Parts: sequence; C-alpha cells; structure tokens
Amino acid sequence: MITFLSGGTGTPKLLRGMQKVMDHHEISVIVNTAEDIWISGNHLSPDLDTVMYLFAGILNTDTWWGIRSDSFTTHDEIARLGIDEFITIGDQDRAVHIARGEMMRAGMRLTNVTKILCDRYGVRENVLPMTDTEVTTQVKTDLGLIHFQEYWVRSKGKIGIEQVVRSFNEPPLATEEVLAVIEASDTVVIGPSNPITSISPILACEGIKSAIRDKLVIAVSPFIGNAPVSGPAAALMQAAGFEPGSVGTLHCYEGIPDIFIQDIRDPVDISGSVRFDTLMTSEEKSIALAQEILHLAGTR
Repeated sequence: MITFLSGGTGTPKLLRGMQKVMDHHEISVIVNTAEDIWISGNHLSPDLDTVMYLFAGILNTDTWWGIRSDSFTTHDEIARLGIDEFITIGDQDRAVHIARGEMMRAGMRLTNVTKILCDRYGVRENVLPMTDTEVTTQVKTDLGLIHFQEYWVRSKGKIGIEQVVRSFNEPPLATEEVLAVIEASDTVVIGPSNPITSISPILACEGIKSAIRDKLVIAVSPFIGNAPVSGPAAALMQAAGFEPGSVGTLHCYEGIPDIFIQDIRDPVDISGSVRFDTLMTSEEKSIALAQEILHLAGTR
C-alpha cells in the first residue's frame, strides 16, 4: 500500500494517474484540513472534497474543485439576497457541505463523516482527514490575520502577506486511522502540493513525522525554478521564510524525503534528485508520472 499526503490540486492530479495503475484498495490519502471553513452554516473541506470527487469520478477537472456540470442556483440566489458568500459553491457540492456540517454538529468525528460520505459516493480508496482537531491556516496581512480562503479566493492572492499562521485551540493530533495506514504502507508519497498550506499542516500533526520515519518517502516538487506549477506557493514560501523553489521545498520538508523528484524543466540543480515531467497537463501525463513513482517505490 502507498499513502499519499495531499492538498490543493497538485497531488490530486497525481492521484488521477495512480488510480489507473494501482489497485484502488492499495491507495490511502491523508488530506490537509487546515483550509476547512464554515460558510453559510455549512462545512466546506475543499481538499477532502477534491480527492473524494476525483475518486468518485465526478470531479470538475477543468477547475480541480467542485462537481462536474454542477448548477449554482442556490449560490446565485444567496448573492441576490445580499449575502456575501465569497466562495462560489455548486448546488450538489453544497449538499455535501450541508451533510458534513449536520453530522459534525451532531458530534461525529470528521474521520467518520469522511468515511460515510466516501462510502455513499462509492469511493474504494481510503481517504482520511489529517486530524479530527480543528486547525486553520491564516495569513498575516495589512488587514490583520485572515483565513487562507479569504486571501486566495476573495482577494485572489493579490494582497501582500507577511506571515503564515496556523491557529488551533489544541495542537492537532494525527488520528489512529492515519497512523494505522502509514504503518501498513511501504511508501509515503508527498505530492506536488503547496508545501506551506497543504503539506506542512499534515506533517505538523503530532505523530506523523515519527510514523513516516522508517518508511520510504518520495516527495514531488511543486516548483519549476522559482515559479509554482499552480497556486500561491511562491508568496507563501517567502512569508514562511523559505526560498520559493525546489531547494526551499526540500528545506521545508526538513530532510524527510528519501527521494526528491524535480521537473525535467527545473533549472535548479539538487544533488541526488530524480527528474520527470511533473506538469500532468493530461491524464496520460498523470499516469506516466504515477508509473515512474511506482517504479521508484519498488526499488527500495
């Protein structure tokens, strides 16, 4: 079994290929939940939903969020009524947020809620939130601390940030389920997601680093040069005190990876890294990278 650390849209593009070349039951995904947010009384967990929708075969892969061919009647009516719902939420997608929110208000753990939702969508892969502890990524701006979603979605990443802050009432703990899938895995793959807002929150959960210490860890850089393949990774890396690029990514991961993958176009030379095409602009390219990673995983 291989366990993947996932957030944003980078790692799901790799998972698109992995589900074509691996037994679905051999795939476990530990997903970032530090970008979760309550909106209009409902619980939005964007990274969990992207992975769940991908495995269910309903993800909108034009945007890499939401459900394909979803309608937006409710969102449009909410806007007409004067409610500032700054994230555009589809009607079917909203139903998931409503269901999740209701189950969580009833006292259910996010881990159990995720399993129920995945089961109802026919997902065969094992999808797990990184923790059941509430934790939030915020960024410090001239306006003060704001939720990451406010920065990236409402402000479109166009405001300056000084610091990345992770907020919680109690330190996040990896769940028993998360630690169990790591223990059962031969390899852990850190996907090409944002190192600061997608991967670091997972690694910061108590128990994760010690659990993967004896595993083969393969990490894929989300950078080509100092430019991220997608998203605001460069600005966030700088705000967190790291050089934006593959070198900064490797430093951010504190020596955890045994194998580090760079893109074939990356002008930065890192001794000992391996290079593949990591852009994954098509399903075929996702499959090709997945096969290369499986080959690396089998060489231990």
